[in-house]
Amino acid sequence: MTQKPPIIFVPASKLTVAPTNVRKRTDPVADEELKASILAKGVIQNLVGLAVPRKKDEYKIIAGGRRLRQVQALIEDGKLDADYAVPVLVLADKNDAVEISLIENLRRLNMTPAEECRAFQAIIEIEKKTPTDVAKRFGVTERFVLGRLRLAGLADSIFEALADGEITLDIAKAYASISDPVRQAAVFEELGDGWGSTNCGEIRRRLISGFYRGSDPKALLVGRDAYVAAGGRIDSDLFSDAANENWIDSDIVERLADKRMQAAAQEIQARNGFGELRIVSQTRVPYMDVMALDEIEGKPVPLSPEEEDRQRAIEQQLEAIAENADEDGYSDEEQQVIQALEAEYDALNERPPVLTEDQKAASLAYLVIGHDGTPRLHEQYYAIPEPDPEVDETEGDLSEDVEQDEEPVEEASSRSPISQRLADEMAIMKTELLRVHVASDPHFALDLGTFFMVDAALGFRHDLPSDLRATAPYSRVAGFESDTPAAEQWEELEAGLDRSWANSPDITDRYEAFCALDEDARAAWLGWAIARTLHAVPAGGSGSVMLDYLGRKLDIKVADWWRPTARRYFDRVSKSTILDHLEEVGGIELRSRYGASKKHDLALSAEKLFGGQIIVEAAVKERALAWLPDAMRFDPDGEPPRAIDGGDDPSASDVTDQGGTDEADGLSEAA
Repeated sequence: MTQKPPIIFVPASKLTVAPTNVRKRTDPVADEELKASILAKGVIQNLVGLAVPRKKDEYKIIAGGRRLRQVQALIEDGKLDADYAVPVLVLADKNDAVEISLIENLRRLNMTPAEECRAFQAIIEIEKKTPTDVAKRFGVTERFVLGRLRLAGLADSIFEALADGEITLDIAKAYASISDPVRQAAVFEELGDGWGSTNCGEIRRRLISGFYRGSDPKALLVGRDAYVAAGGRIDSDLFSDAANENWIDSDIVERLADKRMQAAAQEIQARNGFGELRIVSQTRVPYMDVMALDEIEGKPVPLSPEEEDRQRAIEQQLEAIAENADEDGYSDEEQQVIQALEAEYDALNERPPVLTEDQKAASLAYLVIGHDGTPRLHEQYYAIPEPDPEVDETEGDLSEDVEQDEEPVEEASSRSPISQRLADEMAIMKTELLRVHVASDPHFALDLGTFFMVDAALGFRHDLPSDLRATAPYSRVAGFESDTPAAEQWEELEAGLDRSWANSPDITDRYEAFCALDEDARAAWLGWAIARTLHAVPAGGSGSVMLDYLGRKLDIKVADWWRPTARRYFDRVSKSTILDHLEEVGGIELRSRYGASKKHDLALSAEKLFGGQIIVEAAVKERALAWLPDAMRFDPDGEPPRAIDGGDDPSASDVTDQGGTDEADGLSEAA
């Protein structure tokens, strides 16, 4: 039987970390936790070391280096004595040092989050400690301890799933975003093994259904202090900030929000004098509320004499910069000045129109809640709708038909015999039936969805009981007209769509006529409707990654559809940039040949070269025809054309314009 090595207590000053200790990296946060633990309870687990030859009572630590470093740090901080003794298991065979160091670090099993939760809970309940005490002892924040305690209070079914590793810590935190275990368990059972069971956002959405988040515009409108003062309860989310806390009493939020909106409406109406001002306690006006209303366009605001003078001054500044620019184009400073002046000029011209007093008096305006919780007027104004005619003007006074001794019947009027709320609830239940049946018939749903999108896109804006739209985004560049082959093909595609179904003013007739089209015609409309919604997003902008992916998935050969011309590209970049592009495809020789050209001539030459209209050696032509600016690539990380050294190939200098003289292309010598 092998004798167990001895454990001795050695002053920390006699210990050093051995080079053979396998742990080379550490975690500052974990180190602070360990440091706090050692200060509170000492070094619980012994270190492992080897005696240092020819140095009495000194040892190299091969396992437990982190513990030793934290002890030394506490000594430096003055929290432990300089001769603080540390338990060390001393090995006799140095050949085992690396192996034992590896085993100690490799075979360690960390506590699970569930075990941490129960441990913190036990310390607080058994030792009667506070969360603050526990946080100090273990070197963590009090919020961390409170979060673990919240997890310890999860519904049993959820906590067991966490302990068994069936759900992740993030999913458990999502369930702990509210403190009601009954609701937690209900949502956990409801989601089961479906998609939402692993989606933290969906879990939180289900849990707080009927609640308000602290960041909700309506909650921001009310204000936390006012909500609490009115008796509102808050269920804080210990795993996020105050913006994500749950406001449980939604009726209080609604009541206070309505009161705030009413007060804001009175103030705004007194100031503006609209014909009618309606309150919508949401961030936007529902489309169904305004789809049948006629929009009122405001009048443009004339420029003041001072603003006209400023416009003329901007024009003169821009002209002066253009006249003084050198052949290499604008400098970075000049470009910044130009951008600032153009932005100021546009701001003077593009001010939103305003309503005249007469227009206001005839307008219907909506007051909504801004995303920051501030009441604001909806940007669009509408004509006040005409009152509905009587339901049936031919009916006489029904009282003439009632016997004197009978109970009088309810007064006949245009009023519905049911309340508006009941009508809304029945509409919801009726639509539920329709949704189930539409969802159960994908072919029917596809035709219906396509019809909704294209009917609205063609201007039939009334009577569509759906928010599904294929809205074309605003152009990023006002007034821009593209001349590319793709733009021409889009026009041809639109012209070829079968519009025979769109002749009737009745929506149901249009729908039936649309469904009667052959499958190819309906599919063409679907493709058009989806395609028109795509946004133009510059590289790096939100959504650009998806657009690039779609282009690669469709295997779009951009170079076959788009070539850089002077108008599209070369006139818009500096001379040095054009020369850089020439060097990319033809090497330094091609760059030097065009270096003396004026900017305008260089742009025309580049257009012809990259369009394949100049005779060059085959390799250069191939690279030029494949070249694209990064902004036009669907593979922005793709390899650019390989540059060549034109000096290695005499043919690289044989560059001739097929359609004109060398001088027109900025060439210095004939082919």
